[in-house]
Amino acid sequence: MTLAPSTVAPRKRSAMRAALSWCGSHVNIVIGGGLIGLIVFAAIFAPLITSADPYAQNLMATLLPPSWEHPFGTDDNGRDIFARVIYGARISLLEVVLSVGLALIVGTPLGIIAGMAGGVVDTVIMWVMDVLFAFPGIVLAILIVSVLGPNLINLLIAIAIFAVPVYARLSRNLTLGLKRMEFIEAANALGISRPRILTHYILRNSVGPLIVQSTLTAGTVILSAASLSFLGLGAQPPIPEWGAMMSVGRNYLGVNIWMSLFPGLAIMVMVLGFNVLGDGLRDLLDPRK
Repeated sequence: MTLAPSTVAPRKRSAMRAALSWCGSHVNIVIGGGLIGLIVFAAIFAPLITSADPYAQNLMATLLPPSWEHPFGTDDNGRDIFARVIYGARISLLEVVLSVGLALIVGTPLGIIAGMAGGVVDTVIMWVMDVLFAFPGIVLAILIVSVLGPNLINLLIAIAIFAVPVYARLSRNLTLGLKRMEFIEAANALGISRPRILTHYILRNSVGPLIVQSTLTAGTVILSAASLSFLGLGAQPPIPEWGAMMSVGRNYLGVNIWMSLFPGLAIMVMVLGFNVLGDGLRDLLDPRK
């Protein structure tokens, strides 16, 4: 039996009103998600957005201002800045996914184990996390990259290491609160195994705060990666990484400001998107609401 058009139309309008109402109530998620979605779209469809090769040099067209042919101008080697910014989104997203993912994979289990075990195990794990917290994040990252060598992989490892304590402490605090809940005590009374309690009860109820923290950490990761690349400790030329592009552009600020301006704006938009998205997710996933 098919619905009459007069019945389908009101349902569509009702769904549209519900969607608009939800968007109006979660403006931060819409704005933040839109900014991040725009960057993800640019990264995925970079060859369709621009036909220019981000690595192709043209020494006869160096330091050109923005034009129809080169929307963001050209750099000191005649490479198209617009293409390098678009393809640089791939590098920045890779930094976020790998660094935050590695920190989550390492820090979350450590925090949950510390919270559930208590005693000496908790003390040792948290002592190690406190030692890592004692170093300013960027200083620790510089130290690690200096030891391992300046390249993109070592940069991601360094950023992940100083982000691990954040997730370890958060998951530990969540575990300490959850393990006193009645459903955890009931699971223990029923003889449910400890690994099952950790995965099906503790971890599943910690997903929301961990997701929020991941979006907020992503902004820090981008800034840290750009800072290290700016100092020459991250991605090496000719990789189109935004921080490295700004580092090269600082030598030509008096001649061509566009080399540093557009990569800097890209960093700002990406960090802003993750921070606003994190604020929106925090409000959305807050159980008190």
